[in-house]
Amino acid sequence: MLWFGWFGFNAGSALGANTTAALAFVNTMLAPAATLLAWTLLDLQRGGKATAVGGATAIVVGLVAVTPAAGYISPLSAILLGLIAALPSYFGVLWRPRTRLDDSLDVLAAHGVGGTIGAILTGVFAQKLWSGAANGLLFGEPRQVLVQIVAVASAAAYSAFATLVILKAIGLFMPLRVTDRTGEGLGLDVSQHGEEAYGTGEGAILVLPELVPPPTAAAPAPAAAPAPAGERA
Repeated sequence: MLWFGWFGFNAGSALGANTTAALAFVNTMLAPAATLLAWTLLDLQRGGKATAVGGATAIVVGLVAVTPAAGYISPLSAILLGLIAALPSYFGVLWRPRTRLDDSLDVLAAHGVGGTIGAILTGVFAQKLWSGAANGLLFGEPRQVLVQIVAVASAAAYSAFATLVILKAIGLFMPLRVTDRTGEGLGLDVSQHGEEAYGTGEGAILVLPELVPPPTAAAPAPAAAPAPAGERA
């Protein structure tokens, strides 16, 4: 459903039924498909299995990555962009649990990393022949890559500053962090909503059994002391 809606998001940005809209529509189909293929192969190579949630995450990564490029690159470039975008996002999802970053939906790895890669690669694959706008690095205009990097850095700086202002404003009226640390460790889905977003064995990256520490065996209960002779039946 999200993918279907993204066609309207990207193609609709052309504000008309024209060649730019058609190009954006096609690229919105091809790039996520390529990302899904690459992600699945990485999963299979890593653990021999691929997950449905991982596949859905891959599609989102491809959609986010192709969005800035959809109306400016060729369909072949869209496939290459989707394949490339899968790599940093996949390993970003693997890296995140090793940090203290509180990002249960892997928004940074999927939207942040995927969007950054897609925006920069727009400066690599952009082709005036298809868009009528500007050429990228591969078509004689290396300066476009620098333009894209500056745009990405500006967007990141603005987002960080605006988020900080919003959080400070909210902090004047309510705490920003739950006070029940036990509930936070268990997961707010459980402590606040009584449900789990992910069950065992689900997730954008499959948790391999050999990487999960075995449960600690409970200590045996001490044997009961024998009753005194006078109290025996």
